Amino acid sequence: MPAVRVSRPRRAAPADAVRPTRAEVNLEAVRKNLHAVRKAAAGQRVLGVLKADGYGHGAPAIARTLERAGIDGFAVALLEEGVELRDAGIKAPILVMGGLYGDAFEAVLGHDLIPVVYDRGHIEALARAARHAGVRARVHLKLDTGMARLGVRDGELPGVLDALRAAPELEVEALMTHLACADAPSRESMDEQLARFERATTRVREAGVQFATRHAANSAALLRGAPTLGVVRPGLALFGLSPVDGGPALSPVMRVRSEIACLRGLAAGESAGYGSTFTARRPTVLATVPVGYADGLSRSLSNRGEMLVRGRRAPIAGTVSMDMVMLDVTDIAGARVRDEVVVLGAQQGPLGRDEIRATELAELAGTIPWEILTSISRRVPRFYREP
Repeated sequence: MPAVRVSRPRRAAPADAVRPTRAEVNLEAVRKNLHAVRKAAAGQRVLGVLKADGYGHGAPAIARTLERAGIDGFAVALLEEGVELRDAGIKAPILVMGGLYGDAFEAVLGHDLIPVVYDRGHIEALARAARHAGVRARVHLKLDTGMARLGVRDGELPGVLDALRAAPELEVEALMTHLACADAPSRESMDEQLARFERATTRVREAGVQFATRHAANSAALLRGAPTLGVVRPGLALFGLSPVDGGPALSPVMRVRSEIACLRGLAAGESAGYGSTFTARRPTVLATVPVGYADGLSRSLSNRGEMLVRGRRAPIAGTVSMDMVMLDVTDIAGARVRDEVVVLGAQQGPLGRDEIRATELAELAGTIPWEILTSISRRVPRFYREP
């Protein structure tokens, strides 16, 4: 079987930055959030979820910071993401949760990654690859308790357990499941899934398949006090956002900023932007900012969102375009070219202090904070502030 080459698109580097648009990532905030997560985990092992390029923050830099801070390991969605972390020098355990490896089981083993299995065919193929490589591979067995996406369903469990018993090359390190509604107002769905997980766990034990630990809790379940299983999988909380009310104080990690590139005046009645969706109701000053939907600024924020200029909010004027957006800075006294514009995060300026959070942008855009963060594209360079 030919080797599978794993490649990744290149992220814009700070040294290549020409535009003033950039994402500033505070690594000290990451450390603080890990401390808060550890406190909530109450002694359980913590696997930091760094899928989707570390929720848009840049997975290698985040992983290095968390590894130095003593995190127990990481979880990613894709094999490619696990390879990227290994290539960045990460030594901690890395769990690949997506479970879709194609013919790349050799790459999984060659990079010392821990695959999630839930299918008899996966188990048999991985066992053959491990036997050929002369290694014993650790795996996590995923049980479907209600997400209905990936995982072993009740009726499939006997066959999957037969395959595991027939594969001495594999060591089941953990059982896992995925909670569908951990951030819902009611705990009913989460508690029902956890009850199903308990019943499935009993069946695995009765079948004689050994495992060391279990995990189910994402950020929401962890912060809502889900039962202790041994391991937790926080993602969003590490980046300073709580998916539930009443959680611990967390520190936002990312700040996205740009600058005013151009100022121009409109007379009352003049329009601006694609589709002429903005019409000035008074003499108006518009500021053009070089950030657009190709950078991750949702087009649904057209004529709805705001940004910070000189410490005050300036509304988006007209349609967000691919590379640029316009702001109405008529009421921003002293606004001038090269003034900083904050798209996401806090700003202290001569007119005050304010903050735009991912939860606010998500509500305006009709989406969730996860999408706001992960949509910030690779063409926006990440600048890291070290602890």
